[in-house]
Amino acid sequence: MNLHQPLAERVRPKKLVDVIGQQHLIGPSGPISTFVSRNSLPSLILWGPPGVGKTTIASLLAGEMGREFYPISAVHSGVKEVREVIDRAKHRNLLSKGAPVLFIDEIHRFSKSQQDALLHAVENGWVTLVGATTENPSFEVIAPLLSRCQVYVLQPLTADELMQILLQAMSKDAYLQNKKISFDATEALFRASGGDARKLLNTFDLLVQSSHAEEVHITNELVMELVQKKPALYDKSGEQHFDIISAFIKSMRGSDPNAAVYWLARMIEGGEDPLFIARRMVVFASEDIGNANPTALVLASTCFDAIHKTGMPEGRIILSQTAVYLASSVKSNASYIAIEKALALVKTTGDLPVPLHLRNSPTALMKELGYGDGYKYAHDFVAGSEEAFQEFLPGSLAGTVLYQPGSNAREEEMRKYLYFVWKEKYGYG
Repeated sequence: MNLHQPLAERVRPKKLVDVIGQQHLIGPSGPISTFVSRNSLPSLILWGPPGVGKTTIASLLAGEMGREFYPISAVHSGVKEVREVIDRAKHRNLLSKGAPVLFIDEIHRFSKSQQDALLHAVENGWVTLVGATTENPSFEVIAPLLSRCQVYVLQPLTADELMQILLQAMSKDAYLQNKKISFDATEALFRASGGDARKLLNTFDLLVQSSHAEEVHITNELVMELVQKKPALYDKSGEQHFDIISAFIKSMRGSDPNAAVYWLARMIEGGEDPLFIARRMVVFASEDIGNANPTALVLASTCFDAIHKTGMPEGRIILSQTAVYLASSVKSNASYIAIEKALALVKTTGDLPVPLHLRNSPTALMKELGYGDGYKYAHDFVAGSEEAFQEFLPGSLAGTVLYQPGSNAREEEMRKYLYFVWKEKYGYG
């Protein structure tokens, strides 16, 4: 018995009939059970939340049909690794067993070019593809590949099924068999797992191992104490998801590229969506750098587009380059403050009328009513001259300053120009 091996691995089901949940797929009349009974397996996409059995079902399905099983993680593998596996499968004499199963976990992480590399092998029957995804395959899997696969939806595990999984583990695992385990409550345990059977089992194992007594009573208080002492691994939908992205943003805001890259690595290793990271950097480039360095927004936007084209794992380099650049850039939140002030002003002052000289006047009646009268076309006047001056805000807000340039070289240049145009509004006193 290897206690260093996670409980989820120690008690992983050996047969499809031992899998708890997903009976609409693996029950006696389910389509996956039908594939096994007929010894005929099409390419599949298994779509469902984390920890509901996608990997287990794919592995057992291949085993019960006597197929070779090649697992690949889309987070850590590129086109090269996929082609190597396909080449091995293509040149093996597996005619009597059928095509080997190429299992790609988190297939939605593959870029279009990576998915294209699979298409030819699937079309020629060199491999049977089984992909697992937590995202809607209609959006994340290319149409030619999706059209060649059956898509099956895995359901979240119910509280009853989660309890069955715990009882099954207690009956199978040698270490747990030597403990007298009782449940005073399971709400906190199920909540901490988020419906993920793998996380449930590993949290349960930690609870039991943390007690040196023969008798272990599982309570909500015990679960909360353990969760606080030993945070779970990165969870894309849980609290750490928000904590780590917060640490990442604050590290860049604080101009620490070392910490920014560290938190970036935590997210990448945890399987975070690279487009989510890139999207947050686009927002950061405008919110926290803004006009102090306008190139930051250009680079962040380019990063987002490049991640679309490359996917992972190559995309990690692009994310790192962008994070380092943003962290190392001069900062300004002046534009962010300006729009927040403006929104607050709109909420408090309501729908103030547009000054007549700024109104559009496409009809004769509008012109008669004075729409557009007195408007000064800026290019007809010398900027900063008395003749050029006109107010662009509603009358009751005249003279209001919402944007104040930040204290950095680029925005100081902007301040000088605005002072030239608006004088004391942007004075240096």
